[in-house]
Amino acid sequence: MSVATSLVDDQPARTSPAPAETLYQFTESPLLARQNQQESNARSYPRRIPLALKRARGIHVEDVEGRRFIDCLAGAGTLALGHNHPVVIEAIQQVLADELPLLTLDLTTPVKDQFVQDLFGLLPPALAAEAKIQFCGPTGTDAVEAALKLTRTATGRSTVLSFQGAYHGMTQGALSLMGSLGPKRPLGALLTNGVQILPFPYDYRCPFGLGGEAGVKANLSYLENLLSDPEAGVQLPAAIIVEAVQGEGGVIPADLDWLRGVRRITEKAGVALIVDEIQSGFGRTGKMFAFEHAGIIPDVVVMSKAIGGSLPMAVVVYRDWLDTWLPGAHAGTFRGNQMAMATGSAVMRYLKEHKVPEHAAAMGERLREHLRILQRDFPQMGDIRGRGLMLGIELVDPAGEKDALGHPPQFSRLAPLVQRECLKRGLILEMGGRHGSVVRFLPPLVITAAQIDQVADIFSRALAAAVASL
Repeated sequence: MSVATSLVDDQPARTSPAPAETLYQFTESPLLARQNQQESNARSYPRRIPLALKRARGIHVEDVEGRRFIDCLAGAGTLALGHNHPVVIEAIQQVLADELPLLTLDLTTPVKDQFVQDLFGLLPPALAAEAKIQFCGPTGTDAVEAALKLTRTATGRSTVLSFQGAYHGMTQGALSLMGSLGPKRPLGALLTNGVQILPFPYDYRCPFGLGGEAGVKANLSYLENLLSDPEAGVQLPAAIIVEAVQGEGGVIPADLDWLRGVRRITEKAGVALIVDEIQSGFGRTGKMFAFEHAGIIPDVVVMSKAIGGSLPMAVVVYRDWLDTWLPGAHAGTFRGNQMAMATGSAVMRYLKEHKVPEHAAAMGERLREHLRILQRDFPQMGDIRGRGLMLGIELVDPAGEKDALGHPPQFSRLAPLVQRECLKRGLILEMGGRHGSVVRFLPPLVITAAQIDQVADIFSRALAAAVASL
């Protein structure tokens, strides 16, 4: 059975433009009003996506007013198979029918053992052959904290290197690794000392003003010098943590030669390489894991989001040379979520059996082609980038002063207008990147070709409306 024929979405895609648009209008419903009154000021998504949702199926969600939306946010990439996929529902029902314990701390069960075998079966064989796993609290940021403790314990060193544009979570240890200054500024000194932020190979806006192969070589030379120069001013680190595709930083894929160079440099220096696959893992980029595009084997892989099959789950998988920490060195009450392990196993098996990563690669290329055609008419679309179904468009101001590489500045004012116009037409998108100028696509990986065409059609109309409103 193919991915397309196994979908549960019962709404046929619109493949040709409708003669007239019906635009949703948004007012504050009682639910939204109470949320605004009672929830923390730290809430984020409701400010940009003011919806009260009541049901969901496949790539669609429906709000309490009966309006239907295509969900290209998908739980920030968590919902690999979309909403309420049959294999997920079946796994949940089976756990309940079997009266399995729902929480076991780190005690083992047949469900847990199957989860580990399924996960290790997706890893590159060279990593799986020596892999260890640590179950963490249910969020990715806790897994990042565990990876920091793991590598510092094993190496006896405390410094960690991260990158501009990085996003690894919002706890204070993980936050210290973040490139964005906004969430860190109110806190003053963070709990984790010894973090050094390095330039990321952001090709469109190369930090060295070079771009292309020259920018990659300069970046690697900088890193190698930092780790080998006795007067570089930075202690030899325990680890380097990197996203093979930066998500919140603006959907920036790391150059593959650069990733291979980082792996070579870290191995030579005896520094652990941590790859954060929290958003990019499990087929989203067209490979099961984003680091596989470069053919490297990291020392540590941090996973969450899609690994739980839409339920909370986070793990750290690492090479056995790092397994020197003592019993109890990392824990968490909810690391034994049996239902998430069951749904995670079901999704992992489905991804593999139905060749979902390959489907994601094809659908991503289809969407990119639509966007490239649209770019001819809209100079505001500065850079289209990403891998698989992890795509972004950096919006730019064509009238602004160009940078050293000849690119116009980010257009921060346009991105939220595009997001809003998409929402009015029934498409949920997220933003990100420097100055909030990147529009991001993270649809469920089972999206069909006809649905990709519909997403592109809605986006083109929304972009035209947003530009016209300036």
